[in-house]
Amino acid sequence: MHSFQPYPIEELSFNPFEKIGKDWALVSAGTKQKANTMTVSWGGVGVLWGRNVAYIFVRDSRYTKEFIDSGDFFSISFLDKSYKKALDYCGSHSGRTEDKMSNAGLTWNYKLSIPYIDEGNLILLCQKLSATRLTEDSFLSPDIKKWYADGDMHTMYVGEILEVLAR
Repeated sequence: MHSFQPYPIEELSFNPFEKIGKDWALVSAGTKQKANTMTVSWGGVGVLWGRNVAYIFVRDSRYTKEFIDSGDFFSISFLDKSYKKALDYCGSHSGRTEDKMSNAGLTWNYKLSIPYIDEGNLILLCQKLSATRLTEDSFLSPDIKKWYADGDMHTMYVGEILEVLAR
């Protein structure tokens, strides 16, 4: 297990377009008994409802969605570039049918009973504040529909960032 330290959120400085959109992250949810993770590249961080928040988008078909829906917490783990293959693996394989974590060469860690990726170097521990399922009738630009040709829609989850961990 790696040693993580609390990191002051006011000192957090990263480019979300790079960190989330290009480098990707792993979103995890569940319990110590059973958890799952998946790769995300859509989301962001900011301030909403007077709170520091992170938001992510998860498709209906994803196994991790079941864990996010059934619990109150999720984590977002950022890993360095040497883990790109593991991120790729977690985005293309399902924990429903295999031990995805082990096969990706990753291990669990927990804080506040929230699962996160031990190989991460920056972790956001979040409490779920809202879940909004996207629907075609909410799209204001017609070109958005191309992302949903198969009908596999996203739910947007907003979570308050309870703690930031770094190693």
